[in-house]
Amino acid sequence: MRVLIVEDDPLLQDSLQRAMRASGYAADQAMDGEAALRMMGGDCFDLVILDLGLPRLDGLSVLRHMRAEGCRSPVLILTARDGVEDRVRGLDLGADDYLTKPFSLAELEARARALLRRGKGSGPRIGCGGLDYDTVERHALVDGVPLELSARELSVLEALLFRMGRVVSKEQLLESLYGHGEEASVNAIEVYVHRLRKKLEPAGVAIRTLRGLGYLLEKTPSP
Repeated sequence: MRVLIVEDDPLLQDSLQRAMRASGYAADQAMDGEAALRMMGGDCFDLVILDLGLPRLDGLSVLRHMRAEGCRSPVLILTARDGVEDRVRGLDLGADDYLTKPFSLAELEARARALLRRGKGSGPRIGCGGLDYDTVERHALVDGVPLELSARELSVLEALLFRMGRVVSKEQLLESLYGHGEEASVNAIEVYVHRLRKKLEPAGVAIRTLRGLGYLLEKTPSP
C-alpha cells in the first residue's frame, strides 16, 4: 500500500515515514502543498496523511484541489490548531479523519489502518482456505496458528488478499512495497512471493504465477 506523507516538520515527517515503512507500507513524502499536488498528479496513493499548516499551499487548499480533480484517496489530516473550525472545514472538504497534534504514533497507525481498510472496501477479516487474515491487527492465522511473516511478506499478502480473484502485476506489488528513492527490483518481489507461497501451502492457499501478467491468490483446488 502506498502512503503519501505531507508534512513540513522534518522530524515529524521522518518519524511518520519510518513508522509507515516499518509497517510494510510504501511511504513517500512532500514538504509543501505544491509538491504534494505534483506527486499526486502522477501517482495514486492508498492514503494521504496531510498536515494543514503547510508552506506555499496550505493543507485545506491541497484537499480542495484533490477532491475537485476527482482524487478519492482517503485523507487523514493533521493539525496543531486548537479551534474546531479548521477540522470541520477539512471534513466538509472531504477529509476522512483527523488528528490534533501532539498525537501518539500508535493512534495514527491505528487510524491509518482503518482508512486503508475502508479504502479497499474490506471487512475486519478476510479468509481464503485455511487462512484467516485480521485486517485490523494485521495478523495472519493458518488453521488458528499465527503465521510468521516479515513486514514485506505481510505487504505482499495484503496486496494479494485485497485483490483476491484478480491478477496483481509485479509493478503493482513494487508500488505497494517501495516508495520513491527506495531500492526496488522485480527479483525482490519474486523472492517475497516464493517465501509467502511456501508459508501459505499448508493453508490450502496458492499464489499462481500468470506469465507476463502477475500473480493470483486463490484457494488450492480440491483433488
